Amino acid sequence: MIRSKNVEAYCAYCKAVTKMEIKSDAGADAESTKRWAKCKKCKQTLSIDLVEIEKNVKPKASFYDGEKSVTYSPALSYRVGDSIFHEAWNDVGVVVSKEFISNGRSSILVEFQNLGKKKLLETINK
Repeated sequence: MIRSKNVEAYCAYCKAVTKMEIKSDAGADAESTKRWAKCKKCKQTLSIDLVEIEKNVKPKASFYDGEKSVTYSPALSYRVGDSIFHEAWNDVGVVVSKEFISNGRSSILVEFQNLGKKKLLETINK
């Protein structure tokens, strides 16, 4: 049985970092680093660059300083890589993905130092 290779990459359809299954070469030459990958969430196939994925390693909360963090508010908008301090939980985290939900709102997945991954709402009062 052949095992497929899975990577985490940004899906333009899901608007989030998801797991993708490498399908085949997307480049014309044998030295190309582009591959066709199928998103496991939305099942769309898109071209990804394996070198770019390795450069853009997903941020970890342990790499961020609490002094540079923005205090979390559901009324604000955040980007992937932003450092967030959650007052109620007294924990610092990093935004690892962003997902658009109904009514133009969005949610963020934050990896906190102590609590792990938590999904939070953003742009709630727009």
